[in-house]
Amino acid sequence: MNGLIRRDPLDDLFRGFFVRPVELDSPADAPAVKIDVKEQEGGYLVHAEIPGVKKEDIHVAVDGPVVSISAERREEKDVKEGERVLRTERYFGKVSRSFQLAQEIDEAQVTAKYADGVLELALPKKAAAQARRITIQ
Repeated sequence: MNGLIRRDPLDDLFRGFFVRPVELDSPADAPAVKIDVKEQEGGYLVHAEIPGVKKEDIHVAVDGPVVSISAERREEKDVKEGERVLRTERYFGKVSRSFQLAQEIDEAQVTAKYADGVLELALPKKAAAQARRITIQ
């Protein structure tokens, strides 16, 4: 029996093309903002990974139970004379993430800290409105 296998180099090219397209200098995809949400007795604690962004470029909005986080990473031109950029894989642009919690948030009491690429949000729950008995006249 013959142990030789005939291989056509074009078969590998086409197989790879249909399984995973070849990237030819395509821009980097926007990274997802990864979050951890923990519920505590009086509120929620959120940790969001937003590396490489200045705290001035991060915006947080709270609307009832919906929390929105957006950030923008600005491109800094650091090409010196005589240099040529061959490839860049770092993402520059806007990223955002919104999520809904089970209870409304007290917007006036929200605190935010940003250190080492991680945004920490302390989101206190809004006190539930007490039902009021109406007197019929």
